[in-house]
Amino acid sequence: MAIKSTLTCLWVSLLAAGATSAPLAAPAAAPSPAAASAPNSTSGYNQPPKAILDVMRAPSPPVPVMSPTRDRMLLVSWQDYPSISRVGAPFLRLAGVRVEPGNHSKHDTPGGYGITPCARSFDLVQIANGAQTPQTHITLPADACPGRPLWSADGKRFAFENVTKDSVDLWIGDASSGAIRRVPGARLNPMLEDQMQWMPDQKTLLVKLVPQRMGPPPPEPTIPDGPSIQESNGSKGQSSTYENRDTLNNKHDEDLFDYYAASQLALVDAAGATVTPLGTPGRYESLGPAPDGRHLLVTSIRKPYSYVTTFDRFPQEVEVWDIAKRQNIAVQHIASLPLADRVPIGGVPVGPRDFAWRATEPATLVWAEALDGGDWKVKVPARDKLMLQKAPFTSAPLEITRTEQRYMGISWTEQPGLALLQEYDRNRHWRRSFLVNVDDPQQPQRLLWDLSTDEKYANPGVPVKRQLPNGSSVLRQEGDAIFLSGVGSSPDGDRPFLDKLDLKTLKSERLFRSDKTSYEQFLGFAGADTHTFLTWRQSVIDPPNAFLRTLGAPIDAAAGEAAFVSNSAAITRIPDPTPVVREIKKRLVKYKRADGLDLSFTLYTPPGYQEGTRVPTILYAYPLDYADASKAGQTTGSQETFTRLRQYRLLLLAGYAIIDNAAFPIVGDPKKAYDTYMEQLVADAKAAVDESVRLGVADPDRIGVTGHSHGALMTANLLAHSDLFRAGVATSGSYNKTLTPFGFQSEQRSVWEAQDVYLKVSPFFFADKMKTPILIVHGADDANPGTTPLQASKLYEAIRGNGGTTRLVLLPHEPHWYAAMESNEQLVYEMLRWFDSYVKNAPPRTPAAEPAPR
Repeated sequence: MAIKSTLTCLWVSLLAAGATSAPLAAPAAAPSPAAASAPNSTSGYNQPPKAILDVMRAPSPPVPVMSPTRDRMLLVSWQDYPSISRVGAPFLRLAGVRVEPGNHSKHDTPGGYGITPCARSFDLVQIANGAQTPQTHITLPADACPGRPLWSADGKRFAFENVTKDSVDLWIGDASSGAIRRVPGARLNPMLEDQMQWMPDQKTLLVKLVPQRMGPPPPEPTIPDGPSIQESNGSKGQSSTYENRDTLNNKHDEDLFDYYAASQLALVDAAGATVTPLGTPGRYESLGPAPDGRHLLVTSIRKPYSYVTTFDRFPQEVEVWDIAKRQNIAVQHIASLPLADRVPIGGVPVGPRDFAWRATEPATLVWAEALDGGDWKVKVPARDKLMLQKAPFTSAPLEITRTEQRYMGISWTEQPGLALLQEYDRNRHWRRSFLVNVDDPQQPQRLLWDLSTDEKYANPGVPVKRQLPNGSSVLRQEGDAIFLSGVGSSPDGDRPFLDKLDLKTLKSERLFRSDKTSYEQFLGFAGADTHTFLTWRQSVIDPPNAFLRTLGAPIDAAAGEAAFVSNSAAITRIPDPTPVVREIKKRLVKYKRADGLDLSFTLYTPPGYQEGTRVPTILYAYPLDYADASKAGQTTGSQETFTRLRQYRLLLLAGYAIIDNAAFPIVGDPKKAYDTYMEQLVADAKAAVDESVRLGVADPDRIGVTGHSHGALMTANLLAHSDLFRAGVATSGSYNKTLTPFGFQSEQRSVWEAQDVYLKVSPFFFADKMKTPILIVHGADDANPGTTPLQASKLYEAIRGNGGTTRLVLLPHEPHWYAAMESNEQLVYEMLRWFDSYVKNAPPRTPAAEPAPR
């Protein structure tokens, strides 16, 4: 596979601004001098007005990375928008991974959803008795691109990777002083992940290194060594094709995959920075040290490779290495997994999967195996069985239990044998959690939770965990009780909480709940004491900051409220990076769909807005699928969060109101999810538009709509099947569902089973009806199989060919989500210009013409 050529990049750049099929009026908010490019320019980047640029370029508040001992935290400031030069760095597409050959780094996050961000700065905060302590600013290397720091379980050190021009380096920091240093000779290979983790002694790091003396990569043959051949010999049932992301194409691709996936495992002594190799180089995928520090779970990739799926479905060998004698490793074979290129739609591969160490034993493996062929359509008494095998792994594995539905994981408590087992029913959108004793199979399982995955108000939250001294995670316990932390969705919005649940009585008490004027999340207990804990608090006007909260006496409280008083003290004081944004107001709006279904949205009004004034308005939504109508109307989100502006929200600074995150439920049997998609989509939109007009904010003649990905499909369909909007902006969408014939979103049927549904939900087939102006924006390097750039190009061609008003903007080098500063500035420029022309300055609607006589 050749690296993207300069000519290809130039060609994509020339398409960046696209071409318009109709002249555009000058935008009401004139662009800054830097944005003075001609409206129909087909090359070069444009910028929105200075007021928007200033907010886009302001740094975001840092985020906390807590030490497991909760006595320190690192405040990490992330780079919001890297430059296009970084986003456009040459890369290879190798079996679902994008690799930069210049430094062996991963170009973006898994699935091609965006380039991995760099940290801008680290600040070390010592937490002591709730008093604010001075922060230690850590000086990072020049031109650094650090990743997220990884704490050791004892809180004494942290490690991070740093991407440079030529390598991905390993750095280690001291938690008491904040001093950091690079480990010489430790050139990480992050291609298949698991490139860095602490060993149970918390003094050593297990790493994947780029092997030494590799030589140059395999050259691309000047003459092909043969055709690219694929073959299917027939099999029963349909299989998923949605994993086809950046797959291999030929023998040269296979050679490149072998070269860049090769790693040398090694141990790095954190104190002395010495590097000790383990074994020989190989294509190692996942790694996991056992709690005893002696055994390693090692999964390596084998041939034959596939050209239709990503590396995680390639054949694998699962082994346990005994590394007690570093130079003489004993290897125990666990499983040989075949190529899994015919996995049922939405299903799982057959054979052992989801390997994990038992946290409460020295070296005991647990894994699941499908009993239904991995297929949701098969009816069986139990879908999965759970297996267990102990060191030295010479005895046959034991079956410890079976799950009626798909196994979703097991979490170990601090009590020997007691664990929390979870299963999921995709056919019903349902989950169940059980308390099990794996050491006593005769002891009956206890059902802990049994509820819809769509349920928000009664969601019990997530069990709080703690790290043992060896780094293994277990559920935090106090006697017979565990702790639960959740977002706390309610009819009035999200209010995060902390609960204490008695595992004997299954009764819980609420220790803390965020008040109604802020959004305060539980971060973790402050040390061994469960009466003090850390939170991350923000409000509409207050940026996020860390607080130390102490529980006091119990009180009589209303249902759902905290049963204890608590006091808090600020640990950090992070300033507001964009004070002008505080002039924006937002509120929760509740209303009903025509069929009585409860809905809601957040209404943002621009700075200086006068109540009762009608202003141009933009609706943003992302449709979600629900199996139960009673859950579809539940409110989510909070109006008490610190307001930040990204992409379409930046148009608030240009005088627009925003109907944000409008509820767009699609309710139905998950097996036939999209039979009534279009009717519900239009009903959702009409309800939101009618309510915004009734409130006196939206002008019914000046409303636009926008959405991303599945929301872009929504946008195009609303323009094709309703007259509610004057214009739309669709970003990174999928507009012809016959190109994803084996399912999409929650639709489980193939196009051959539900052809009418696939055609009905695809705006491509209604392009002749799309006379409302639509701006189509797409990342030119989108790896998502459902939203390839072809989807955008073909919709543009179809609308243009039918005489519609449209514009296509392909953002060079961008994947599914747009990363570069230049790309995001171009996006906001395009959205503002489009909505100014066709919404804000739109002429009055003309009455529909009478049909011509036949």
